[in-house]
Amino acid sequence: MESLKITTAQFENKSGDKEYNLFVIRRLSRKAAEEGSKVIAFHECCITGYTFAQRLSREELLSVAETLPEGPSIQALQSIAKDIKITILAGLFEKDAEGMIYNTYVCVSGDGLLASYRKLHPFISKHLSPGNEYATFDLHGWKCGILICYDNNVVENVRATALLGAQIIFMPHVTMCTVSTRPGAGFVDSALWENRHEDPTSLRLEFEGLKGKKWLMKWLPARAYDNAVYVVFANPIGMDDDQLKNGCSMIIDPFGDVIAGCTKLDEEIVTAVCSPMKLGHAGGSRYRDARRPELYREVIGMEHISELKVNWMEKP
Repeated sequence: MESLKITTAQFENKSGDKEYNLFVIRRLSRKAAEEGSKVIAFHECCITGYTFAQRLSREELLSVAETLPEGPSIQALQSIAKDIKITILAGLFEKDAEGMIYNTYVCVSGDGLLASYRKLHPFISKHLSPGNEYATFDLHGWKCGILICYDNNVVENVRATALLGAQIIFMPHVTMCTVSTRPGAGFVDSALWENRHEDPTSLRLEFEGLKGKKWLMKWLPARAYDNAVYVVFANPIGMDDDQLKNGCSMIIDPFGDVIAGCTKLDEEIVTAVCSPMKLGHAGGSRYRDARRPELYREVIGMEHISELKVNWMEKP
């Protein structure tokens, strides 16, 4: 297995404007390919937009969603990937033949759809159905997995994906800068974004504090470290509907170290080389080998009713 150069991106998508969002995806993908990257990852629902879905009726959301693999956005991604010679991971709303709607993330090359994954814990719309299976797939000789946003907060999902063989886990998000019960959480005033060129300091204080990156770094590196995997995290920057998001797209190695990270108050890409050597050298690989599943197989598998709570979406 050879080293693999991967890029993660951040940009400000436009709600419901697939043409614009795909234009940005093409532009940033070309830039990544020019830097020698083989793969580029974008954020959750980057093609369709995300937060605006909370206000859409079922019929409106169905009109935004697409079927796979024949939908126009998958065809557009395949065209971009073929022209630029890069593999693209991106998110959108999917609908199936029975009219079910999913928050889906896809991996597309010039040859077509390589993999798709449906979010296990969707919450932005009551019209979304949860996915019911993990996804692992081969990409340039590496075994990869996908977990979308909230899926990564349930630690069992990350461990299960790693145990299924994933060496790289793509973790697309639309996260941070929302209210929560944890200390320091909260929305960030959109006026700070509008004034970012004149006063970047005030915005950075919000983006990098407990409303944003400082919270993220409490747990995201641990997902990579504990499981000895590379984590490719992608998050939008700027306004996603009525919420301001802080980017911070990054790549974390199996040691839990950030080896590439976006820092601009703007769209940006960063690239890192994933080395096979780190997979076996990282402590997480030894901890996985030391597991004793006979002790906790029944504990982890106990009957449980899943209850999804998202503080900022709860009605007062």
